[in-house]
Amino acid sequence: MTDLWLISVPLDKTSLNSVEQLKRTIAKTSRATCCKFSIPDLKVGILDSLLTMSDDLSKLDILTESVIKKTCQCMREVMEHSTDKVLENALANGDHGVPQTAVLSPLKAYLKSLRVDLMSYVTKFQWDKAKYPTALPLSSLADIINKEVSQVETELKCRAATYNSVKTSLQSLERKLEGSLQTRSLNDIVRREDLVVSEYLTTLLVVVPRGSYLQWERTYESLSQFVVPRSSRKLHDDGEGGVFSVTLFKRAVSEFKARAQESKFTVREYRFDQEEEKHQERKQLSVHKKEQCGIFLRWLKVNFRELFTAWIHLKALRVFVESVLRYGLPINYQALLLLTDSKRSKKLKGELASLFMHLDPTATSSKTDVNCDIPGLCQQEYFSYICFDINTSMLEIS
Repeated sequence: MTDLWLISVPLDKTSLNSVEQLKRTIAKTSRATCCKFSIPDLKVGILDSLLTMSDDLSKLDILTESVIKKTCQCMREVMEHSTDKVLENALANGDHGVPQTAVLSPLKAYLKSLRVDLMSYVTKFQWDKAKYPTALPLSSLADIINKEVSQVETELKCRAATYNSVKTSLQSLERKLEGSLQTRSLNDIVRREDLVVSEYLTTLLVVVPRGSYLQWERTYESLSQFVVPRSSRKLHDDGEGGVFSVTLFKRAVSEFKARAQESKFTVREYRFDQEEEKHQERKQLSVHKKEQCGIFLRWLKVNFRELFTAWIHLKALRVFVESVLRYGLPINYQALLLLTDSKRSKKLKGELASLFMHLDPTATSSKTDVNCDIPGLCQQEYFSYICFDINTSMLEIS
């Protein structure tokens, strides 16, 4: 699992030396990858607005990550049920085909390609000035992201409900058609020639428990005096029991059903036209589900990309605001992106704490500032440098 950290340090001489030392250490140990993260000059505003903005951005970050996780989870669920073998790639900046992968499942191949692309997007991040104009106040930029995220969240709930309704209806019908002998479809068991239907006679289908076959053979003729002798035939047999046919006069059907029930034999209602209607309904629902699956999946892929790019811009906003609050004006800081393996992250954090201890000698890599009451300056973990985590665990291939 890869950890992504977006950090910020001031451009004083000591910090620049620490950054160079960090790069040398990384190059020597191959413990991580480090690259610059470009953030444009944004409108600062007044200090009070920055403090409020920091708090608002923190809440928006939590919301955005939550919606991204929900979107990714829906993609996983839908793609697990998708019959498509060729899956288009979801890219942060454009669509390209996914190479056919014999080893990975379509879902895993998709997630692998998606993860690689999004990692590339983050490491080569360029601020989208058309979508998020840098001339706007920070609050307006946050509003654009908030509106985008909220709109996707609302539509996600609606589309997921529509898709799940179709899926649930199909599953419910399939359970009825493929369940136990008491409820399942008998179309693949019964043939028209198995049934005797005339002006006076009819054929009933009876479900007999496996341990009661002998009892059925001995007693079925006595369940009514109007049963045709030796008319019973076993049509199907499985671990649960068997389906037997029996022919009798129509006027004795009610009596036969009642007495069969007393003997724990179940008479199944069966008509070819009704069974055919159920199969047609299942076929239509299956087609409808496939259509909904394709529509929903395409929407999820597009909006996942949009959410992710908005989220990275939001992270950039947070770095900018926190850097101004922490390091002051004029703006003079450097944002860096660190990629490391989770197993090596603890050691790397220790090195970072040591390299940038001069920024705040009281800070430690594990310190939690529980008494801080200034919005934006309080993080779950407080470091001498600014650090934001970019959680990509939802893209991990299990």
